[in-house]
Amino acid sequence: MAPRTTFRIGGPAEFLVEVHTMAELLGVLEVVGKYGLPLHILGNGSNVLVPDEGVPGVVLVLEGDLADRRIEGTRVVAGGGCNLARLAVEVSRMGLGGLHFACAIPGTVGAGLVINAGAHGGEMSQVVAEAEVVWPEDGRVQRLRPEEIGFGYRTSRLLGTSAIVTEVVFDLYPADRDELAARMKELLERRRATQPLGLPNAGSIFKNPPGDYAGRLIEAAGCKGWRVGDAQVSEKHANFIVNLGRATARDVITLALKVRDAVESRFGVRLEPEVRIWGPNPFR
Repeated sequence: MAPRTTFRIGGPAEFLVEVHTMAELLGVLEVVGKYGLPLHILGNGSNVLVPDEGVPGVVLVLEGDLADRRIEGTRVVAGGGCNLARLAVEVSRMGLGGLHFACAIPGTVGAGLVINAGAHGGEMSQVVAEAEVVWPEDGRVQRLRPEEIGFGYRTSRLLGTSAIVTEVVFDLYPADRDELAARMKELLERRRATQPLGLPNAGSIFKNPPGDYAGRLIEAAGCKGWRVGDAQVSEKHANFIVNLGRATARDVITLALKVRDAVESRFGVRLEPEVRIWGPNPFR
């Protein structure tokens, strides 16, 4: 699994299955249910930490029709496996505004919906009109409105459930292409200047607490540069843990827990993880 995650960490999947159509997806889910197999959904692998021992059961990847998109006026319909950043750039170049904030978010549309991905004042909840999900337990397909999705800060009611996001409908608006291009250039340059893009990482390790920034608290607690094995708190951005080459999931978890405890001891703030950890959650 390591090559399929941006952390470059993780043991093998027992079964790695790519599905290209709804029929294929429902067929795989039938087999999963019949044999009682554990199931994980993998997007771009950009916000996930896979255990060193690997993943039992099925790891499912949405491809083909389930990663495609179509544009209908100002409405954009995208499969759950569609690359969110590429979609944001494409529609912005067409003069559709509202999704440009996602030009630097390295994930899929489905994962972005579930965690209400956002950056620089924009987030999925502002542009999602509806979504389609499949429930693996019975293969039920359901359309959800934003109020049913239940968006919150880097979360939704779907987070922690078994729902598989197969389609998201975005409601965008006409905008000046040059202005959108300039805004995206600014966002991408800011990302390059402030984030450790040269080393494998999973993005922000912790959510920002209300009224503050996790990176500021971590840096103020003196954690920048801390290291466990080949996992290190980035010198460039304190809310990133980077893989210096041979980091393990255990290294990352041990380091993240040390950072969390240091911030809580210094400031009385208990940071919550933003990265999704497959397997037992050590932060509970």
